[in-house]
Amino acid sequence: MIKKLSLALIIAIIFTAIPVFSVDVNAVTEETITAPSAVLMETSSGKILFEKNPHEQRPCASITKVMTMLLVCEAIDNGKLSLDDTITASAHAASMGGSDIWLEEGETMSADDMIKATVVASANDAAVALAEHLCGSEEVFVEKMNEKASQLGMKDTVFKNCNGLDEDGHITSAYDVAVMSRELMKHEMIFDYTSIWLDNLRDGKTQIVNTNKLLKTYNGITGLKTGTTNDAGCCMSASAKRGDMSLVAVVLGCNSGKERFSDAAALLDYGFANFSVTQLKAPEDLPKTIKVENGMQGNIGIGCDVNASIVLDKNSSSKIVSKIDLPESIEAPVVSGQKLGTVTYSLDGNAVKSFEITALQDAEKISFASVFSALLNSIISL
Repeated sequence: MIKKLSLALIIAIIFTAIPVFSVDVNAVTEETITAPSAVLMETSSGKILFEKNPHEQRPCASITKVMTMLLVCEAIDNGKLSLDDTITASAHAASMGGSDIWLEEGETMSADDMIKATVVASANDAAVALAEHLCGSEEVFVEKMNEKASQLGMKDTVFKNCNGLDEDGHITSAYDVAVMSRELMKHEMIFDYTSIWLDNLRDGKTQIVNTNKLLKTYNGITGLKTGTTNDAGCCMSASAKRGDMSLVAVVLGCNSGKERFSDAAALLDYGFANFSVTQLKAPEDLPKTIKVENGMQGNIGIGCDVNASIVLDKNSSSKIVSKIDLPESIEAPVVSGQKLGTVTYSLDGNAVKSFEITALQDAEKISFASVFSALLNSIISL
């Protein structure tokens, strides 16, 4: 028989348990953050704004599902998975303990509902069902998880399962969790699920509630994932956005859920209060053309694709300075896309971003053949 909680009971339990967090944004230190390991990252740049034992290897419980959902989102993007696909629970998936939606062997659900269960209710059985559907077995899926972790430079991480249940050698770090959280947040569809507070499955027969209590207490919260096991303690990857700034706060190993949410909120408050994001633009004095020496045309168009942001400390007087490094002319031949120079952005005398200035068109070198061809084309067009 399918187990279920009434919606009224869930609401009663949750609303009596939600604390309101208030912190001094100027007093966030390694001592005030109770978590033994923590990281605050600005997601557009990947810049670390706060860290405490960032590379300490620890279990992370259901934060593991951030990587699981990253692979699921990628599968949707490349057409390997549709939200309408039917997923059948295996005996292995149905055998998972911990938080689950009590899948029975042979039970079917849409991929959409399996994702909802995994993200909102942190369902271990649903996570395994998704993994098996994509790769045939959880073992093969976990191999893909570790491959992705390696691609992202997550040197502190080894995955042994796809849901975060305690297992020897299943480890990560606060820094690595921030890295994979940032990558998942590039798939905006994930916020359709992480923003859900209450929902249901099985045509309303099973109600689910989000494990992220900050959804009801924190201004700008967008997600992302909580996790709790005996080995890992209380963990969280909390994402939030205000204006142009998007942050992710990771806390691992808290002693209680209250400390987990309080630490995450404190880190996010600290980030929003003390930092800002400036979107870089091409310098106004960047030339639009460059002279071509010994070319069939005297000038060609040039451009610089500036697409990045810089995180600034609100308490600093530092200003962003741009420098254009471009010759007065370029020798033919020139091909479209060829690097001609650079635009470098500096902060306090230190270069922080650099972009190539490139040719927007070809410029053929002058030769007898090219001149004759041009002359002949001119005569023909008369």
